[in-house]
Amino acid sequence: MSNERGSSSVFAIWISLISNLLLTGIKLIVGFLFNSQVLIADGVHNAGDVIATMAALGSAKVAQKPADDDHPYGHGKSELIGSAIVAIVMVFAALFIAYHSITSFFHIAAEASVIALIAAAVSLVWKQWLYIYCIRLSRKTSSKSLEATAYDHLADVYASLAAVIGIGAAIVGDKLDISMLSYGDAAAGIVVAYFVLKLAYHMGKDAVDVLMEKAVSPEKLLEYERLVFSVDEVKRIDRLRAREFGQYVMVDVRVGIPAQLSVQEGHDVSRKIKQTIMNHHTDVEEVLIHLNPWYEEEGHSNKGK
Repeated sequence: MSNERGSSSVFAIWISLISNLLLTGIKLIVGFLFNSQVLIADGVHNAGDVIATMAALGSAKVAQKPADDDHPYGHGKSELIGSAIVAIVMVFAALFIAYHSITSFFHIAAEASVIALIAAAVSLVWKQWLYIYCIRLSRKTSSKSLEATAYDHLADVYASLAAVIGIGAAIVGDKLDISMLSYGDAAAGIVVAYFVLKLAYHMGKDAVDVLMEKAVSPEKLLEYERLVFSVDEVKRIDRLRAREFGQYVMVDVRVGIPAQLSVQEGHDVSRKIKQTIMNHHTDVEEVLIHLNPWYEEEGHSNKGK
């Protein structure tokens, strides 16, 4: 990842951190002042987001460091650590929200507040904008920590939407004296917990998959194969592997080329393969190539497969 793209990711995470700090204060203050269970729960969730965003910020900065003697493949996987921390924080936030909401059903429902509704609506709009901003930038920069931050914002969008609906239902219940609707605030909290937990699961699974060096998708491998075979000297692919390494991809390929080629010509073929893949896929950081001899009698049966 270039310094420019890395700086863009760090800047976006800083915006997320400041936003989470402000929203945490707004939700907790309004939630406690007007006794809104879902807003208090969402505020605690946002407090967890502050910790998660700080982890994402730290991992994004580490990922910007160049390769060194101790880390010859770079520091890209540090972003996955940040993603895993975000997922863990979201799990605890979901459990807290669920517990807080369920216990609310055993108490007399508090009168819903219009101010609490406004606070939830402001959070909804703010978080939706942050999600769109971060997810677009994460796809542009291939930043896993920024992608995790974006999905954390998406969880907040669900939470704020549920809060708006729940508080709105509670206000209607208070006005029309419908006791069932008066507990809309608490019911919304359970819905929030479900969506937050679901997002945490998928985020954590993705982080573990990359940390365990799971291969890239079959579609990507087929694309790499097509590009390798586009080099005229390549007669056979003996092995092709690729794995995500944080915000970039590492490709490992063994190919058969005419045995009569010189060492210099073989070197040129390797460079051509590497440049072809990297020119078409900017997220590929390194292509490791091993050359095997190919003889005319083997035919061209593998060419273009």
